[in-house]
Amino acid sequence: MLESEKERLIRGYAAREISWHELRERGFEDHVQVLGALGEFGLCRPIVRMEGPNVEARRRGRALIREALQRRAVFGRNGT
Repeated sequence: MLESEKERLIRGYAAREISWHELRERGFEDHVQVLGALGEFGLCRPIVRMEGPNVEARRRGRALIREALQRRAVFGRNGT
């Protein structure tokens, strides 16, 4: 993926124009990679209201992301 394409996709995600699912279809492998790219471009992740039928799934997803980021901070980028 070209850097300009990556930035376009990440900016679209931050603006809530495209979804996480679309990012995966276009080559992003995990959400930590997306969060890193958001930071690289000085963007914040889109915030979704915590209501509706998928609230518990989103809470679990946020907990998994938080845990992955904590592991990454403790062990560094290569996971060792």
